[in-house]
Order: sequence, then structure tokens, then C-alpha cells
Amino acid sequence: MLGQHRSTQRKHPQDDADERLLTADIVELARSYGRYGYRRIHALVAQAGWDISLSVVERIWRREGLKVPKKQPKRRRLWLNDGSCIRLRPERPGHVWSYDFVEDITWNGRKYRMLNIVDEFSRECLAMVPQRHFRSDDVLAVLAELFIERGPPEHIRSDNGPEFAANAVKDWLGRVGVKTLFIEPGSPWENGYIESFNARLRDELLNGEIFYTLDEVHVVTGWWRDHYNKLRPHSALGYRPPAPEAIMPSWPLGSAALRLPASLASDGALN
Repeated sequence: MLGQHRSTQRKHPQDDADERLLTADIVELARSYGRYGYRRIHALVAQAGWDISLSVVERIWRREGLKVPKKQPKRRRLWLNDGSCIRLRPERPGHVWSYDFVEDITWNGRKYRMLNIVDEFSRECLAMVPQRHFRSDDVLAVLAELFIERGPPEHIRSDNGPEFAANAVKDWLGRVGVKTLFIEPGSPWENGYIESFNARLRDELLNGEIFYTLDEVHVVTGWWRDHYNKLRPHSALGYRPPAPEAIMPSWPLGSAALRLPASLASDGALN
């Protein structure tokens, strides 16, 4: 043993099968959720059963040349001289809701609008309702159904759009005890929670899908809302989803199939 030359010492080769499977899952997640960074991808692979550190995901992410999303531009905040903020801060679920419209088109150029409602404290998306046209009565119908299901919030925040500022909407909200919070005209950053949600919706779904019918919009956006609430890691919540399921789904190692449910993943059904 003492006379053995150093060149004969060899380390046993390590099996890198697990890393190949992990890399396949990370690449598949990056392909499916192209605007996610490696931190959010790390949260997803942890949900899938991988017990790995963030640095391992970062190393594989950079080695594979995966895209890192651009940083958000900084925006002014509404601070007073005493350091307090004008905007009412949510303190608990049901304290402050916010709602706004997102506009998009189907393949034939026809416009549709989507009414999105978010709980500002939990970040949960409470409703996503697409229609060709919205009037104040349509907004009231969505709110009434949601109030029956969830109970009315204490406050609801919106811009000064005619569907929200209509007397019929304000009077009805006042009768059920909901206080309205209207942002200053031309200041969308005052409604930051719903604006952030709308930006994620447009970036992660609407910009990458061609919709042929309004029914298809209903189906796909319904799936995306379910994914956003139950599975998508939210950075402001410690990379937990806003409303996780009681039992999280477990994917087999190296499954690399973490995008759409089978019922929506037929060839060309959503492209």
C-alpha cells in the first residue's frame, strides 16, 4: 500500500442520473413558464419532490443558458412628509379587494375585456370574467355572485372607469357596506396589486396564446387562475401560492410534464 503510486489513485465515478432528471424538469418548467426566474422555478421543483438548495437550481439555470426575466422598473410611491403612505394597506383577507379590466383580442381582431378581482392581502385571484363588452350592470352581477360566495369585503379599490364609478355601482356597494377607494386619475401605481396581477397575466398567458373563441378564453384563463391560486409560487408570500391546495400534487422524479392537465394538453388545442 505504501509503495502504490499516486497516479493509480482514482475516485469512484458518481452517477449523475439524478442531476440529468433534475435538469430535464428545470428546462421543462422554464419552457412552460418562460417568465419565471430560477427562484420561482426552485419553489416549483421543491413542490415536485426535489430536496435541493437554491444554489443548485441557479447553477443548472445558468449552465443551460436559461432566460432571466428583466427587472421591474422602479416607480414612485405615495409617501407623505411624516413617512406614512396615503394608500390603505390590507391587513387581513377580505379587508381590501381591488378590481380592474384587461383588454385583449381574439384571432379575428375582435376585442374582449376581462374583469379581474384580487384580494390584496392574500394575493388570491377571486374572479376572472371575460366578456366582449362590460357595463355597470355586468360588474354588479359579478360582484353580487362573489359576495354571496365569499362575503363582501370592507373596501374595494379601483380606478375611475365608468363601469366602477357609475352611481349604480357606488350606491349598491354602499348599501351592502363596502367602502369604495378610487385612485387618482392617471396614477395606476396606486392600484399596484391588481396592476401587478394584470402584468403577470399578460406576460405569462395572454402574450403567448392565440384565442379563437371567447369560450376558449374562458377555459384557458380558468385553468391559469386555478394554477395561479394553487400552484404558482408568489415571491411576496415566501414563494408559496396564494391559496394552496390541502394536498399538493406530487410529480415523479424526472417527470418533465408539469404544465397543462391532460384534458387541456391535446395537440394544438390551445395554440
